[in-house]
Amino acid sequence: MPAPKGLIAGLGRFPIEVAQAARNAGHAVVAVGLRGLTEEALRAEVDRFEWVHLGEIERLIAVFRDAGARDLVMAGKVPKTFLWQKPELVQPDARALQAMAGIADRKDDSLLGAVADLLEGEGFRLLGQAELAPGLFAAPGQLGVVAAGENELRDIAFGWPMAKAIGELDVGQTVVVRGQAVLALEAVEGTDEAVRRGCALGEPGASVVKVAKPAQDMRFDVPTIGAATIQALADGGARALAIEAYKTVVLSRQETIALADRHGIAVLGLVDGALPGGGEDVS
Repeated sequence: MPAPKGLIAGLGRFPIEVAQAARNAGHAVVAVGLRGLTEEALRAEVDRFEWVHLGEIERLIAVFRDAGARDLVMAGKVPKTFLWQKPELVQPDARALQAMAGIADRKDDSLLGAVADLLEGEGFRLLGQAELAPGLFAAPGQLGVVAAGENELRDIAFGWPMAKAIGELDVGQTVVVRGQAVLALEAVEGTDEAVRRGCALGEPGASVVKVAKPAQDMRFDVPTIGAATIQALADGGARALAIEAYKTVVLSRQETIALADRHGIAVLGLVDGALPGGGEDVS
């Protein structure tokens, strides 16, 4: 019998959809959920489910070894704010403390890279989410029925290289733009809150650009949108969302795009920043 796939599950629906895709492809799935973050609904979508506190590396390793899982995937965000707001649910063991002591900063790539290196040092293989769930990633082109207007396309072209720049700094992945002026850059608050903050600072009609980092490690922290993202745009009167095709996850795709259509929001998947209709590469 083939070995099961291991799932390290963080916040939101992403782990659920990865588990569903893996099982639809014929894989058994063993999931480890993070207390205070992972949705209880994941339990029904996997073959075995165990809880750990954030930082319990030894227990996480023991669960996957006991299950015979060697290929692992991370899915679902672990917000930095969780570390400060829920300290009682953060219980790093000696292995976690040792790994954290060896990194120079607390950027997402540094933290997640340290965990990835530790797991691979234990003989596990950390997969990119696309290896188990390729259908979750955005295709290129117009994703709904609403087309972006000229103003939105100009703002997207303006914002794309800025989103790439903050991604390279590992600060965030999202920029909110209106009239070729930056209204907000994403930081620790996350995409949806950055959108709300940016839209509140300008009149309706903003465009939002969300991209992968220039050196994106596709094993973790890939850009992700869902219905909550679209609702944030709608609440702020935004008119367009540009995401990076093949590198951005669209959760609950049918529901998410239908919501954008109802609110008159254009959703575009771009490759290397190339605008639709032969527009120039803006990356």
